[in-house]
Amino acid sequence: VVPWSVLTDVSVKFKKPLIITTYSEAVKKLNGTTVKVQGYMTPLEPGTTHTHFLLLSVPPTCPFCVPGGAESMVEVRTTAPVKFTLNALVVQGRLQVLEQDPQGLYYRMTGAQVVK
Repeated sequence: VVPWSVLTDVSVKFKKPLIITTYSEAVKKLNGTTVKVQGYMTPLEPGTTHTHFLLLSVPPTCPFCVPGGAESMVEVRTTAPVKFTLNALVVQGRLQVLEQDPQGLYYRMTGAQVVK
């Protein structure tokens, strides 16, 4: 499982009107590879099962957790519907490190599935 400390190892510079993100070498090496990431599901649409959601480094319901920025979430697209849960889950899929994503995301995982 890729630790969130690796995924959050990015630096951001603001050059109006752009936000320039620089990824560490460890993150760059993950681009295009199949990885496992553990986190908490945040659905993007209503429903009990989802094939498209955000995986967060901290529980979205934790009142004591400081929410992270774009570096602490992964957009996930799964091959089969995943039942919503408040518990941590591990997903495995192909990780894309995004450069200048129009939605402001840093990471996307495709072809993902939940693993035990």
